[in-house]
Amino acid sequence: MTGVHSDWVSSDAQAIDDCWNRIGIHGDRSCPLLVEHIHCRNCSVYSAAATRLLDRYALAQEQRVSVQSEELANDVKTRSIVVFRLGEEWLGLPTRCLVEVSPLQAIHSLPHQRSRALLGVANVRGALVACLSFVELLGLDASVAPASAARVIARMLIVSAEGGPVVVPVDEVDGIHAIEARLLDAASIPAQNTNARFTRGVVQWKNRSLRLLDEEQLLSAVNRSLT
Repeated sequence: MTGVHSDWVSSDAQAIDDCWNRIGIHGDRSCPLLVEHIHCRNCSVYSAAATRLLDRYALAQEQRVSVQSEELANDVKTRSIVVFRLGEEWLGLPTRCLVEVSPLQAIHSLPHQRSRALLGVANVRGALVACLSFVELLGLDASVAPASAARVIARMLIVSAEGGPVVVPVDEVDGIHAIEARLLDAASIPAQNTNARFTRGVVQWKNRSLRLLDEEQLLSAVNRSLT
C-alpha cells in the first residue's frame, strides 16, 4: 500500500552523498573504510549524513511558512483516514498526512539524540529518514498487544512533516478508510480520558474505539522533536 508522493526519496538521495549505496555495504563494497568499520552505520560519514538530515529539519522549521487551508465543500460526506494500532489502541490520522505505508525497516540509533521521541534514522530506498515514536509523543503504553497481534505484520508509516518525511513504526495498519464526516465532526474526548494528548476526539467505529489524532498539534510536536 503506497502513496503517490515518492519524489522526496530521490531528492534526499541527491542532497546527501549516499556513499553507502555506491561503495559501501549496499554498493560494491570498495570503500577502504569498510575494513575498519565493518558496516556503514559505524562510520562517521554515515553519522554525519544523519546529522545533516536532522539539521535540515531544523532549518525547515525556522523557515516555516504557515498556510491556512479550507474544506473544499461543506457537504463532504466522508473523509479519508488511515487507521493503525499502537499497543491496544487504535488511532486515526487524516490520509493527507500520509506519504505511504512501508514494510518495517531497521532503525539505527544516533549518539546524542535530541529528544526521547527520536528513535534514530531508517534507510528508505537509499534515503536516510528520521524515525519517531508516536508511542512517546502520545504518551501511550504499547507494551500490551491484543491477542491477535501474533497474526499481523508491523509496518511503518511515512508521514509528511514540514522539514521532510518522517518514519513512524506502528504495530498494525488496518488500512485507509472513508469515514463519515458527520461521525468525525461529532467526535469528542470522554471525560474520564485524562491522556488525550494531540487528540481531537474518540469515535465508535467498526466495534472499536478509534482515537482521532489532531494532525496540526501532532505534526507540530513532530517538528519540535526534530529541531
